Amino acid sequence: MRFFSRRIHKVLSKRDTVEISERNGIRYLHLGNDTVQSAMRIKAPNDLELTYTQAMLGFLPWLETPAKNALIIGLGGGSLAKFLYHQFPDMNLCAVDIHAEVIRVAYSHFMLPRDERLCVVEADAAEYIQRQRNRDIILLDGFDSGCQVAELASETFYLHCAEALSPHGVLSVNLWRSDPLFPEYCKRLSRAFDQPIMMLPAEHKGNTIAFAFRKAPSFNDRQLKQNAIALEIRHRLPFTRFVANISR
Repeated sequence: MRFFSRRIHKVLSKRDTVEISERNGIRYLHLGNDTVQSAMRIKAPNDLELTYTQAMLGFLPWLETPAKNALIIGLGGGSLAKFLYHQFPDMNLCAVDIHAEVIRVAYSHFMLPRDERLCVVEADAAEYIQRQRNRDIILLDGFDSGCQVAELASETFYLHCAEALSPHGVLSVNLWRSDPLFPEYCKRLSRAFDQPIMMLPAEHKGNTIAFAFRKAPSFNDRQLKQNAIALEIRHRLPFTRFVANISR
């Protein structure tokens, strides 16, 4: 999604120009150009405004045990962090972002809560992931100025993610379908996890979410449908559609 409307904030940093705009009651984060990196509906700041962020949670019907902790790589405006923080009160969360100014505006302009249950770390995720273990969920949204960050899309990085997961953990990765390297990213994920990955198209054109499980889930179709219905009622996201649209 690309556009600019009323610009309300702009900062030149060492890494990128960080800009915030507003249009029709929605606040947007931009890095380096007019591509939308994050969005928040001002009257519903804790909802997931962009469809791809909703789809990044499409793996939930497959979880065999409740997730106790999550690692978010790429904070952006904090949409996923806020949603999980409010919807899953027993979950401990950590978000890591290399961009100090992005972290600042997540607090100042996108209503990211300050709470010990939600830690935010300024760090290089390619290094940070190597020290992580027993994460039930890793949400990877590794984009910078509209491009996939190469260091966060290597087979080595995906291997580190697999090692950082708990036995029933899952890695959820936001990918751009028109990227020439999209097929290669999928192959790297499959090799790193030594099994097929699940794919969920998030939009008609654009984002596709890849799910890589540490251990292949064993639910049958009936159980998945029941799980999806329960999650949809509880969290108001289209999990039944996610289950129907996922492919291997």
